[in-house]
Amino acid sequence: MKATNAVFYFRVCILFLLGACATNQLHASAGGGGGHGEDIVFPIPETAYAEMEAHYAEESGHELGLIDQLKIRAKADPFNIVATVIFFLAVVHTFLATTFNKMAHDFELAHRAKMKSNNKVYVEGKEPVSFKATLFHFLGEVEAIFGIWLLPLFLSLALMEHNGLSVAAYYVDTRNYTEPVFVVIIMAIASSRPVIQIAETAMRGVASIGKQSPAAWWLSILIVAPLLGSFITEPAAMTIAALLLGQQFYLLEPSTKFKYATLGLLFVNISVGGTLTHFAAPPVLMVADTWHWNLPYMFTHFGWRAILGVVLASTVYFFIFRKNFAAMKERANEIAASRGSEPQPEPAPMWIVLVHLGFVAWTVLTLHHPAFFIGGFLFFLAFTMATHHHQYDIQLKSPLLVGFFLAGLVTHGGLQGWWISPVLSSLAEVPLFIGATILTAFNDNAAITFLASQVPAFSPDMMVADHWVTKAGNALSNAQGLEYAVVAGAVTGGGLTVIANAPNPAGQSILNKYFKGGISPLKLLLAALFPTLVMATMFMVIPH
Repeated sequence: MKATNAVFYFRVCILFLLGACATNQLHASAGGGGGHGEDIVFPIPETAYAEMEAHYAEESGHELGLIDQLKIRAKADPFNIVATVIFFLAVVHTFLATTFNKMAHDFELAHRAKMKSNNKVYVEGKEPVSFKATLFHFLGEVEAIFGIWLLPLFLSLALMEHNGLSVAAYYVDTRNYTEPVFVVIIMAIASSRPVIQIAETAMRGVASIGKQSPAAWWLSILIVAPLLGSFITEPAAMTIAALLLGQQFYLLEPSTKFKYATLGLLFVNISVGGTLTHFAAPPVLMVADTWHWNLPYMFTHFGWRAILGVVLASTVYFFIFRKNFAAMKERANEIAASRGSEPQPEPAPMWIVLVHLGFVAWTVLTLHHPAFFIGGFLFFLAFTMATHHHQYDIQLKSPLLVGFFLAGLVTHGGLQGWWISPVLSSLAEVPLFIGATILTAFNDNAAITFLASQVPAFSPDMMVADHWVTKAGNALSNAQGLEYAVVAGAVTGGGLTVIANAPNPAGQSILNKYFKGGISPLKLLLAALFPTLVMATMFMVIPH
């Protein structure tokens, strides 16, 4: 690693550390948003909306429907509609990313043709850059899209809200960006050579059952790695699985259809594979404490269904595409033959591997405490410098882009509760499962479950206290069914789009280079439909 790169990495980490400490201080303060947050309430909390709706229902003398609730909430703060329109424009933008990339490529070709007759000399002999091509390439970066749409969001907020700049600052200060920072760091550590080495060794042991053929590697990665996510967290599992799939599958040039089928299956399997425990999957983590879900509850209600669903969906896709593996095996043999005469680098010693696994464990155990896991990352970078001859260069570009993506999603998602909460609370168990699955495709599934945990209909204590039901037993039974349905729907739909589950951008960033023109959101959606239906059957058709 070059010294200049090391200095850059340390500066980045110090900035993260300072930001995390500042965020913790802000959350610890009474106002939650520093000195300017004492008199600001934004966005309007769910309890305030409930009081408005109760007052309106009392005055009108009739029960409010969903449309009535949305009208009241939109009237209470017109910015709600603006924020939602901007959010959905950002979602539409993700589906147009491939188009922007193609336009950027065309602009770049035109620029190069124009520059052939250019005899000008530029600073330090640099080649002239096409601003238009670079701009459209940036617009085509999926990881940058939600960050780009923060610009019109905050401009609208500053213009529409009273004391708009202070409101915008308060809103950002009260968001929790721990998960984006965690994903940046766990991606960087999980993609290090010693971690990939031990993961590849473990997968090779499973793949050896099938003589380490491409089919055996494919099955072992898509089944074992997602379930491993229940213990090392989903972002780490996604990083490892995507890197291994790149080496053992995508490098063998499968058909485009098979590429997308594998990607859709990976995203769905990762989303449900983290539900064996109560601390690994972001949508479960958001509600586990509030709803008192522990390890036995997760495994008996979600875990065994997830295992069955992952195995079944992977097996079906295996038989559908089994004829593709023959050509891939020939390609694998060709690659192995070409590498046969090349000297292979020494594997990382076991003590280095164990130290790296220790950094992974530390990061996972302290995932709620940014100052701790970012401090650990500083030591990790120092350790990689001391063992540089056994390491890949630490690549931070992809992790930082993914973190930027998730931070943008957190910021946009925090302004969608005004319509998501009444939609969720208006649904019975089965419609709620379907609704949560669909909503997850357009918003991070952790945001869906978090909003559900704030809805009174999901809390029997709140329901009884407000006299919304007369029997506590019925309230408890109903709430438990709704709790299960919303989380099951959120994890089931977690593979439908890149934005549906926090680890998906990591997989997209790693595997995007294997797709000509980039990953198509529509083709990903279609590829993920079948495994999504399999998981829906596991969670809702089988009695729980």
